[in-house]
Amino acid sequence: MADRAAMRLAEILRPDAVKVQAAAPSKRRLFQDLAEMAESCWGLDSQRVTEALLEREALGPTGVGHGVALPHARLEGLDRVRGLFLRLERPLDFDAVDRQPVDLVFCLLAPAAAGVEHLRALALVSRTMRETAICQKLRANSDPAALHMILTEGPANLAA
Repeated sequence: MADRAAMRLAEILRPDAVKVQAAAPSKRRLFQDLAEMAESCWGLDSQRVTEALLEREALGPTGVGHGVALPHARLEGLDRVRGLFLRLERPLDFDAVDRQPVDLVFCLLAPAAAGVEHLRALALVSRTMRETAICQKLRANSDPAALHMILTEGPANLAA
């Protein structure tokens, strides 16, 4: 039972859901880019994903500080929580809590009915992205495979 309760980043973040991008001209364009990744990874409708991310963002910015944003949304038709990671080579003004531009974006998409699972995944990603050493390694790498490995290895990526 304990194994079922535990969640790992590797379960929600596939290697093909990690990307490095030169820049995004706006938050809306960033969400469209994430939605296109979701469409190619899981066949989700990119317009629905973009709209869901924009609706959630309208409730309050998901830029959590230190160059990190954690946009997230719930969607009908998803079977489980899915993650997308994007590293921007040129940081984007994101209305973050500390007013710093964002270059590390970890997006979570959850089933519409996901309660605890969505919160657990958000806590796991938040804890991981608060690790200064992990963020430094992410910023120092441009290879998506290396970024995936950094995010999915180690003790920080386990949620109870």
